[in-house]
Amino acid sequence: MEFNHEPVLLNECIHHLNIKADGIYVDGTLGGAGHSLEIAKNLSENGLLIGIDRDIYALESAKQRLKDFNNVKYVNDNHDNIEEVLEELQVDRVDGILLDLGVSSYQLDEKARGFSYMKEAPLDMRMDQAQELTARKVINEYTEEELARVIYEYGEEKFSRQIARNICKYREEVAIETTTQLVEILERSIPSFNKVKGGHPAKRTFQAIRIEVNNELEPLYNTIVNSVKYLKAGGRLCVITFHSLEDRPVKQAYKELAETCNCSKELPYCVCNQKPEGIIVTRKPVLPSEEEMQRNSRSKSAKLRVFQKCTAYVER
Repeated sequence: MEFNHEPVLLNECIHHLNIKADGIYVDGTLGGAGHSLEIAKNLSENGLLIGIDRDIYALESAKQRLKDFNNVKYVNDNHDNIEEVLEELQVDRVDGILLDLGVSSYQLDEKARGFSYMKEAPLDMRMDQAQELTARKVINEYTEEELARVIYEYGEEKFSRQIARNICKYREEVAIETTTQLVEILERSIPSFNKVKGGHPAKRTFQAIRIEVNNELEPLYNTIVNSVKYLKAGGRLCVITFHSLEDRPVKQAYKELAETCNCSKELPYCVCNQKPEGIIVTRKPVLPSEEEMQRNSRSKSAKLRVFQKCTAYVER
């Protein structure tokens, strides 16, 4: 099983990671190893690359792609557990971390995974095939209120209540097993005038269900904070997001980590003596070039944000 994946913002990530030949780097979303391959090329034999992915198939494919490098450690885990992963590996600090958020091109393209609304497949959407929660369980077992909340919050879908109501009506007659069944319900739930303006009627709901199944957003703020905690002085965290729901907690975490004071504005002077963890390197996000967006349509919504740990050591 091969991951055919073109990494987004590849040159920009390599540039901003500012790779040291003998450094230690973490790719927290290993996927098809597109980014990791370039990181590995820039490391000496004394350097170390740690590749983390919750998808066991991604890890197996990455091992093949990186088979010429003997300084790579592979970890089947979630990047949200980066603190535990590094402690298990007895790695105190690293020089750089890359997080390429969202679903990989391979997962979208692999029919059986059920991520795509363009292909008929079982309702699955799990990045980690060992976990119990699937899209089928969400669609068939969540209450109407829970479905409406998930679709509205994670899909920003204004017809969430109508969609949830129609899903519940449909499943009273027969279980919803496939992506095709779900798409059929969604197409009937969204007014025709909105389909023209809003893109494919299934796009937002499929995104919402995928985020719910894989718990992609709730831990993200803490993941950013923990990642920065494990950077060496001058080390960098590069995060690629693909929609505003991902981008928001990244921006919030960066902003708070760079703050020098969190006292109430009502106080006449600072009493917290908070020191910044580092600086935001990219005040505005780095976007793909026109050429990349034309070559790779999945890069169009990508944003890269970079944070650098203070050059003066900060205790965690």
